[in-house]
Amino acid sequence: MHFAVRHETVYRYSVPVQLAPHVLRLTPRSDAVTSSSSVLQVEPQTCVRRERRDEFGNRLTELEFAGWTQVLRIECQMQLDTLSPAPLPPRSYGTWPSLPWPSDARDGLAAFRSTVDADPTVGQFARELAAQVESEPLAFLDRLTRTLCDQTDQQLRVAGSAQPAASTLASRQGTCRDLTVLFMTACRCLGLASRFASGYLAPLDRFDAPRQLHAWPEVFLPGVGWRGWDPSQGERVLDAHVPLCAAPTQSATMPVEGGFYFDGATVTSTLGFDLRISTGGG
Repeated sequence: MHFAVRHETVYRYSVPVQLAPHVLRLTPRSDAVTSSSSVLQVEPQTCVRRERRDEFGNRLTELEFAGWTQVLRIECQMQLDTLSPAPLPPRSYGTWPSLPWPSDARDGLAAFRSTVDADPTVGQFARELAAQVESEPLAFLDRLTRTLCDQTDQQLRVAGSAQPAASTLASRQGTCRDLTVLFMTACRCLGLASRFASGYLAPLDRFDAPRQLHAWPEVFLPGVGWRGWDPSQGERVLDAHVPLCAAPTQSATMPVEGGFYFDGATVTSTLGFDLRISTGGG
């Protein structure tokens, strides 16, 4: 699928501020696109701009600024193409063991299995769903995806981090990032390595609200790699998703990260956001 994206973020400050170093996560992961081109414009002008990858393979842009300003504007325009991943087997009998999976400290995925904040109710929820599909891994992931899509009142909440998985499970209400965290936690309770992906979703015919960044979970399957499921849409991730960043936690996927300094007692800031996405044949 071909994507054309214009993504603008504007911060405005009530008094002049000095911008601290910023990190941008606005470049699609190279393992998710077949070709891409992009133009990044930043106001005010930067004095340092570096490109690098983090420990999870995400492509970062690091910015440093000089002087004082009352606005920070970041605009990225890109053209890119995605392809659907190879089909997964209809059933995983003989490919992967039944759930739950034991941990393997040698595979380097411990950070993606952490259940430090897992509530017992989420573990029970995961085990009940697994039992419904005879603990078959792919059937569990599909069942979890459909269950969260069908049984959750999906909402739009522009600001703030994802709520705890147990809160989403109890209220059956949440945003795409809330469903992502609940999905990940349920998977981790059964030994499945999972990560938080943030990026773009192709426009949907039924979607008439302003475009926002989208979130979905990805699960590591031995011999295959990372594959995505989207509980907001109730389906597997194919070519309609463009991940900008993927990490063990939402906090490591923020598209714009940084701060500022100022003289005086108080300062207020406002955030403006505009995302426009169009798609064509891939």
